Amino acid sequence: MTSPLATPGAPFGRVLTAMVTPFTDDGALDLDGAQKLASHLVDAGNDGLVVSGTTGESPTTTGEEDGRLLAAVLEAVGDRATVVAGVGTNDTRHSVELAQAATAIGAHGLLLVTPYYSKPPQAGIIGHVDAVIAAAGDVPVMLYDIPGRTGTELSRETYLAMNDRPTVTAVKDAVGDLHRGAWILDNTDLALYSGDDVLNLGWLAVGAAGVVSVVGHVAAAQYKAMVEAVDAGDLATARRIDRDLIGLVAALMGQTQGAIAAKAAVHELGLISSPRVRLPLSQATDQQVAVIRAAIKDYSA
Repeated sequence: MTSPLATPGAPFGRVLTAMVTPFTDDGALDLDGAQKLASHLVDAGNDGLVVSGTTGESPTTTGEEDGRLLAAVLEAVGDRATVVAGVGTNDTRHSVELAQAATAIGAHGLLLVTPYYSKPPQAGIIGHVDAVIAAAGDVPVMLYDIPGRTGTELSRETYLAMNDRPTVTAVKDAVGDLHRGAWILDNTDLALYSGDDVLNLGWLAVGAAGVVSVVGHVAAAQYKAMVEAVDAGDLATARRIDRDLIGLVAALMGQTQGAIAAKAAVHELGLISSPRVRLPLSQATDQQVAVIRAAIKDYSA
């Protein structure tokens, strides 16, 4: 199943939020909360959601939980948004199983992070991707290049190889090198999505298709307006939006791990019943929550 909102230059939509996975106070999966949050995020301006990504605490959820979460979010948003399932792990067999399950449930796309910790050579990464896309059929895949977490950066040669795989259509870039990103756009047909809220405007100016955001939990409408402003060549408006978001981005991305901060933010907004995260993540401190609360208040004023 492909994205209901795919366009030639943006196969997964324009503004996607990497959605947190709501848990109850005792740490159980909160599917009602997930559906409520997913619906809100789409209503707020997101045309795509990523579930079971790092911000969704995928290292701590089971494949069975991932499947139930994906089904619940698909039911909640229908064809109003692209729903992308994170299936990346450092075990190819497990990623293949997750891809098969997500495809069977009806995911519109798959997010495939570079295998982490084991630091495979580029040939191993290509083999990993090939195994997953073989299992996924015609479901489009977004690679996720984030060497700060994985320890390995995708090489230019690997990008050229990926360009020959028809279902590999995009990359979420969290490398932070705009020149390198421009090379990818110039030498491949892959769409590039910003994977770093601090650099969203920079990536859009370079030619990114859109953003996969954490701050989009709070500021989806503003990121949608930023994308539209860049599309229209109105950089003055895009810069103003970016500067208006500085405090909010710092509060959510500059204090602690993104899932922790995002959960604190959406809990402050009353969108989830509990800010609970699973270990090894730890709860936001009272001081961190106070900074997030103040940033939301200042931003909304």
